[in-house]
Amino acid sequence: MSDSKREVQMLHDRLLIRPVEEKGERRSSAGLVIPDTVKMGTRLTWGEVCGAGTSARHVKSGDRVLFNPEEQLEVEIHGELYVIMRERDIHAMANEDPEYGTGLYL
Repeated sequence: MSDSKREVQMLHDRLLIRPVEEKGERRSSAGLVIPDTVKMGTRLTWGEVCGAGTSARHVKSGDRVLFNPEEQLEVEIHGELYVIMRERDIHAMANEDPEYGTGLYL
């Protein structure tokens, strides 16, 4: 194999997602500080789509998506962690021009 650069291309309905780092501690709606050491059930995670396969119908590069961190496959590219998932495993997405929105914004 040669040492030439190769671009990563996602296949089918697969998505390459860069997880968005969350701050260590959170605040409850009442203003209480919840340290990062507290385990709170299954918490969904936001990430940015960096690549989408040709069969991905609703999600594109640049969208922010909400996914379950326990249902992921991780890959490291150039020292940075990414997640590979199927489009159907995404729970929600946030983009600048939504067709069917909730009225909530990030």
